[in-house]
Amino acid sequence: MDREIDAGTRRRRQLARWTVAGAVVVALVAAASWGMGLLRPSIRRAMVQTAVVDVGPVDASLSATGVVVPEIEQVISSPVDARLLRVLKRAGTPVKRGEALVALDVNASVLAVDQLDQDLALKTNQQSRSKLALDNTLSELSAQVEIKKLQLESATLEHDRNAQLFRQGLQSQQLVRTAEVAERQARIELDRLEASRQNAQAATRAELDGLALEMSKLRKGREEARRVLELATPRADRDGVVTWTLTDEGAAVRKGDVIARLADLRTFRVDASVSDTYASRLSVGQPVQVRVDDRALDGKVSDVLPTVQNGVITVRVALTDPSSSGLRSNLRVEVFVITGHRDRALRVRKGSSTSGDGAQQVFVIRGDHADRVRVTFGLSSFDRVEVTDGLAAGDEVIVSDMADYLHLTSIRLR
Repeated sequence: MDREIDAGTRRRRQLARWTVAGAVVVALVAAASWGMGLLRPSIRRAMVQTAVVDVGPVDASLSATGVVVPEIEQVISSPVDARLLRVLKRAGTPVKRGEALVALDVNASVLAVDQLDQDLALKTNQQSRSKLALDNTLSELSAQVEIKKLQLESATLEHDRNAQLFRQGLQSQQLVRTAEVAERQARIELDRLEASRQNAQAATRAELDGLALEMSKLRKGREEARRVLELATPRADRDGVVTWTLTDEGAAVRKGDVIARLADLRTFRVDASVSDTYASRLSVGQPVQVRVDDRALDGKVSDVLPTVQNGVITVRVALTDPSSSGLRSNLRVEVFVITGHRDRALRVRKGSSTSGDGAQQVFVIRGDHADRVRVTFGLSSFDRVEVTDGLAAGDEVIVSDMADYLHLTSIRLR
């Protein structure tokens, strides 16, 4: 027959059942927690880049691409119509001041100088002959004037004598009248000769002055022709490097055609290309930062070209140190034109998720997770951006690309 189980045994069996049930519950809770952890989105912390919000100066800047060009580049043109005989210095060749760059055929210029020499000699001879002829004319007129003075004096004496005799009753009035007329005629002829001599003197001066002007013009033309002839062998007027030159020997060269370009590769400037949408924000004197490799060079806007080509404005940048090491002709660089400044502002390093301006969504690290926060950005430089709302100094922000996680409010960091 069955016996009743004692109370101690029943308590031990019930305790065992409760222990097993508790263990099962704990296991289920642990499994649920572990499963939820597996389902919650996470990212490895080593895979993201972060930056800490701090306080400091921020510059607003316009980004552009630029090209390093020689600060001084001389264009050498042909002073005459000629033919290219030889190229003495090819592109890329260093030259010293005074060295010839090309040789031109200058026979036409030599003939022009000779022609001017002959014209000047002929004009000098013409001046001498004209002066001699005019001197002879003046001499003859002066002689005629002297003769006419003597005739006038004689007629005056004759008139006076006849008048005296007439008063004494020894001469007729007709003879007195005739003597008076002869005197007046001699005086008129003398006045005419005096006027002719003065006119001849004025004409002599005018003709000689005209010949002197023609000779002066010929002398200046000859001097200019000789100067051009001396320049017909183009030479470098400074130390530098030939960046371009004509290469077709025997080709005709017209006056004013570019023969060569000479650059001083010791100093440089930067020509930057900026979108014309920012034209109103550009002005001469604005500070500029130029990124060459990992270095930042300071400068300022020296010129904003007025023309727009393909929606781009060219801005010339004068560097504070135009001979800085690392600068090379035609080197492409990043250019940042500073258009605004804050002395003290909340700022964070620029990154894929912290670029641009206005409101953006970023992730702020808080312990073992990152929370999505709405942040407003202000001024933006080439490496930092101003934070106007949403963050505080000391916040650590993920600056790498988080576009794939913007639909989440929080991310677990592993």
